[in-house]
Amino acid sequence: MNSPIQQTGPKRVAIAGLGVIGTRVARYIDEGAVEGIKLSAVASRDPQKAAQSVKDLRQAPPVCTVQELPNLADIIVDCTPASIFREVAETVISNGKILMPLSVAALLENMDFVDKARATGAQIIVPTGAILGLDAVRAMAVGEINRVVLETRKPPNGLAGAPHLVNNNISIENLSEAKLVFKGNAREAAKGFPANVNVAAALSLAGIGPDRTEVEVWADPTVDRNMQSITISSDSGDATMRMRNIPSVENPRTGRIVAQSVIATLKRHTDPLVAGS
Repeated sequence: MNSPIQQTGPKRVAIAGLGVIGTRVARYIDEGAVEGIKLSAVASRDPQKAAQSVKDLRQAPPVCTVQELPNLADIIVDCTPASIFREVAETVISNGKILMPLSVAALLENMDFVDKARATGAQIIVPTGAILGLDAVRAMAVGEINRVVLETRKPPNGLAGAPHLVNNNISIENLSEAKLVFKGNAREAAKGFPANVNVAAALSLAGIGPDRTEVEVWADPTVDRNMQSITISSDSGDATMRMRNIPSVENPRTGRIVAQSVIATLKRHTDPLVAGS
């Protein structure tokens, strides 16, 4: 008779960065949204503010530094700004832990961590985020994908301050109709809109890479949601996918679904049944 699987306790999850998404993920975990997952620590540039953010949780986790996270967690969800992605990734991956980054655009600029993860036994898991169909894209990529095109439309305030707009003196104020503000590949889009087009980076990693994934970014005053449209042609079929995400009230650059995507990704580690590739 086979021996029963021994339970070794809940997986420990830590969160780096307690902005809108990080705080929401912390609350989901604390409320028991993921069976077999425990919120073991949080890290923030402002420890006092972080402590306030988690003090009302049923089981408030300790607040620590980024460097302390690998000693306190098996999985680290990185909700920090793209500017400190490398610091977080270095700490997590050098210690052989699982990194779940939300700044996927920053990951494109630091792909050397993939080789480092291979060497240390770490793993980088990118949540689907504010896009859909990445399971289909990954399946198509097993064969041959001919073309991937992503069109992103956002209310102008969701794009305000993006480096591409600032560097090219592109105004999106007082628009009366949609304006194409970028057309290029996913790698260029990630540089120009690091806080806005993580979807382009995730799509490119699931499919044919950042240099072949085509991206258009529109500032559109007629929409009140963040809209993503994907068109793919491959040797296994063609696909057209569209998603209309409700922006977060606190941060219009990101959608409400992003935090939920993190929870769905965590559930894959503990659920006895997982659907989707």
